[in-house]
Amino acid sequence: MVEQNPLSVSGRFANFGSTHLTGISKLSGRVHQRLYHRFGGTRFGKWMNRPVFELTVAGRKSGAPRAVILMLVRDGDDLLVCGSFGGRPTAPAWWHNLVAAGGGTVRVGRDSWPVTARVITDPDEYAAHWRTLAAAYPDFTTYQALSPRKLPVAVLSRAAAGDQPRI
Repeated sequence: MVEQNPLSVSGRFANFGSTHLTGISKLSGRVHQRLYHRFGGTRFGKWMNRPVFELTVAGRKSGAPRAVILMLVRDGDDLLVCGSFGGRPTAPAWWHNLVAAGGGTVRVGRDSWPVTARVITDPDEYAAHWRTLAAAYPDFTTYQALSPRKLPVAVLSRAAAGDQPRI
């Protein structure tokens, strides 16, 4: 019996682009984010035929709003995010900004709302959320296999009226 290779071609390609073609990878992400934002979330709502959303957080150094397009993975009313950076050895800047700010604003299609972020540290909760992330976007499994670090996961929950993060 032949064992299936868990590393996807698309995940390997994204990892290669993220680790060896950083400038092109960043430019592609910025263009996608700007087009998504320009059309109010009504166009460019998919990446690799999977849904995406826009997360905006305050920059930890500048305080300026920083937006990024991420894979849309729902867990009930919450959204799950993974600081994968395509499996690079370091976490992406948006992850550090999110952790420092404690939340931000999400745009899913035409709807947007403030969120608080909670980084998952409990191993059992992490495993459950990881299964949800990997089922929605299997390339996360490839990124983890190719990365020397454990990819961080956070839950974005709709912020209460008085609990809105600074943006």
